[in-house]
Amino acid sequence: MCLSAAVGPQCPNKKDDVIVVQVLLNLQGAGQGLPVDVDGAFGQQTGDAIEAFQRQVVGTASPDRRVDPGGATLQALRAGLPAELSELKLRGIMPAARAASVGRYFPPLSSGMSARDINTPLRQAHFLSQIGHESGALVFTEELASGDAYEGRTDLGNTQPGDGPRFKGRGLIQLTGRANYTRYGQAKGRNFVDGDNPKLLATDAELAVDVACWFWQIHGLNALADGDDIEAVTRRINGGLNGLEDRQRYLDRAKFFMLPA
Repeated sequence: MCLSAAVGPQCPNKKDDVIVVQVLLNLQGAGQGLPVDVDGAFGQQTGDAIEAFQRQVVGTASPDRRVDPGGATLQALRAGLPAELSELKLRGIMPAARAASVGRYFPPLSSGMSARDINTPLRQAHFLSQIGHESGALVFTEELASGDAYEGRTDLGNTQPGDGPRFKGRGLIQLTGRANYTRYGQAKGRNFVDGDNPKLLATDAELAVDVACWFWQIHGLNALADGDDIEAVTRRINGGLNGLEDRQRYLDRAKFFMLPA
């Protein structure tokens, strides 16, 4: 489910849940609910928008101004969602993400997913859930650890002194190791090995997205997403099941926004 708790008067009103509801209200068609600020704070404006939606769309005679997990109002909000992925939908899938980050990464995500055949609602849901977790909601494009743990890892192509830190994880799905940086560079016709070029996978938004889409495609993750197998997808990306619970939360929200009700 996309909400962890109810939103409304005398409700927990957790910030992420309020953002999801505000996004849902704004995604409804013209005249179906009032535009609201997506700020994560439940107040008069959001309450009024919920009440208007309950009266106009749900047909509630006495609106309670709240949205409950699994409730009729939430179901109606989902039924009114447009089909295509949008910047606003991405904000709903990743409510912890800053609005500026969503705005920065949405254009390359839209084009990158299309180019790599991440082009069905289920594929997109799995992809977005994984990058949501891996990047901490579009915050991190570079591994926080120093990369020393990868020093001397010949299985990653790290054969020269300093290769561990130099080729530590970067991108929205973190690419790691000299061999992988070389392979991606060959696919792009660019050099991501010499000088400061490895850092581009973290600092250039288009490359941070593109390398994630490339990794997804060459590792056959579309097929695993088609099977709706989050454990198989996670193992292919992570090598294990680290963070599976968080990845599942992202996937539940992504499915809510991307798949038909």
